[in-house]
Amino acid sequence: MIQAIGLTSVPRRNRPPAVDDLTFEALPGRVTVLLGESGAGKTSALRLMLRLDPGRGIALFRGRSLDRVAHPVREVGVLLGDVPGHPARTARGHLRMLGAAAGVPPRRADEVLEVVGLSGIADQRIGDFSHGMDRRLGLAAALLGDPHTLVLDEPADGLSPRETSWLHGLLRGYADQGGAVLVTSSSPGEAARLGDQVVTIHRGRLVADQEATVFARARLRPKVAVQSPSAARLAHVITAESEAAEPSPDTPPVEVVHDGGSTLSVYGRSCAVVGEIAHRHGILVHRLTEETDTAPLPPLQRADGRRPADGDPEAGEGRTPPGPPARIQPPLPAPGPVWPLRYELRRATGVRTGWLVAATALLLSLAASVLLARAGAPDLSLLAGWPAPLPLPPAALGAGVLGALAFGQEFRYPALAPDVGSVPRRLALLGGKLAVTALAALLLAFASVALDAGAVRLLFGGTVTVLPDAWGTALVGWAALTLGCAWAGLLAAGLFRSTLLGVAAVLVVPALVVPMVSAVLARPAARSLAGLPERLRSTALLQWPDGIDEGLSTALRVIAQPVGWALVLSLTGLLTAYVLTLLRGRPR
Repeated sequence: MIQAIGLTSVPRRNRPPAVDDLTFEALPGRVTVLLGESGAGKTSALRLMLRLDPGRGIALFRGRSLDRVAHPVREVGVLLGDVPGHPARTARGHLRMLGAAAGVPPRRADEVLEVVGLSGIADQRIGDFSHGMDRRLGLAAALLGDPHTLVLDEPADGLSPRETSWLHGLLRGYADQGGAVLVTSSSPGEAARLGDQVVTIHRGRLVADQEATVFARARLRPKVAVQSPSAARLAHVITAESEAAEPSPDTPPVEVVHDGGSTLSVYGRSCAVVGEIAHRHGILVHRLTEETDTAPLPPLQRADGRRPADGDPEAGEGRTPPGPPARIQPPLPAPGPVWPLRYELRRATGVRTGWLVAATALLLSLAASVLLARAGAPDLSLLAGWPAPLPLPPAALGAGVLGALAFGQEFRYPALAPDVGSVPRRLALLGGKLAVTALAALLLAFASVALDAGAVRLLFGGTVTVLPDAWGTALVGWAALTLGCAWAGLLAAGLFRSTLLGVAAVLVVPALVVPMVSAVLARPAARSLAGLPERLRSTALLQWPDGIDEGLSTALRVIAQPVGWALVLSLTGLLTAYVLTLLRGRPR
């Protein structure tokens, strides 16, 4: 059940709010249609309900706001506008990635593909889908979490009549088995055919909340369309004759609407009556037709070319599919602790973008290292492939780009809209992204070192010293730099919802933060942290091995560098801002 109470959007400049004090209900077991012409505020109302846009009012799903629902994707299935997805992903891979974000098992992707008739093309790329297949895939994504409620924005937009008939049958079957369905539409005819309840809005305000049968009688009266060069005169004659006739309870009232130009719409009279009136008064008529809603065509059951299985109730021609079950037995298990990692691994490895970024960073690092070795550069610059004019070495910059790419996709997928506030609000998801990004950054760091060292040794032989004397400290510092850049890009992209701003935050560290930290550290210090590991050992209850002292000393030497301090400050600020934004979005 959905209860929308007092939904009001933030007013735009010199314009009234797109949604103004909108209140209605969508009951379980029924299809509720939110009807209005383009620009009436239908999509804005849905976005307010899902907390995607700022505003006042509240939307309750089975008596709870989305902030109070443990797993919103399992409560509400959403389809808003176009269905975004990387064109290189397959349908199955796309759904499994979203399912991992929702904490549902991978088998669920195959189940919903079968429900929407796409199982035969599950391994086809999304970029090759037609519009009808794309809408089916969006509906499959909405059903992933086995939700109690469906919220769909113009799901039949652009579909053929047979695809529309299939969609209506599926939604009707879902509602018949206890689900609550809220659909927006701009067509009164579609609203009357599909809905049990029709909520009409105009300019963001509620106009009517009616049963579908009452709505059909009030809005879908049969009419006669007339086209005549003397339209105004014909309208006057029809109105005058209807007023002169004796009223009868069996005769509906006559209404004549001048649609503009030479076109009239006559309600309450048949074509024969209108034609006789025009003939008696010598009025020329160019067109005279009765307009009624045509019956839907038999539904297109599947979109993958397969025939329904034997014994399937959908096999009969013209039969409307019963739709997906409101619950799949046994119920979907609760999300486990590894679901964020599973999602992030599927997101990162499912397309070529991350691999291309890593390969480009390695090639640039290799080229820079060879050129530096030829010019006689110092060992550390040679090992990292870091020319002095560059703010960051290619591998570290590549790690920052990988981190920036890790955030942002969650804001694009409609299926994950219920679980998105100001930022994705699950700390588990952030932890999964930090872990996978750290692994990718460290692999990139050590791969670049190995590749650079091998190439330099191969090309120049023993004339170049590949590893410096303090190689342990150098490798730790190199790994810390790459990891810090990756996390800076990740946190900035999640905070600002922009990959470009995530990359910009990585570049800000060497361009702005490092010079400021260098100026502070250039001042002589009255005290130092020398001997900190030994003092920590003396205060510990359990004595740790001697190697840990050396590791702590190495870490302190790395952090004491201006770049280390700059990264620590940047990461601390970004993480604090991220957590504050997360806490601000929590329910009170």
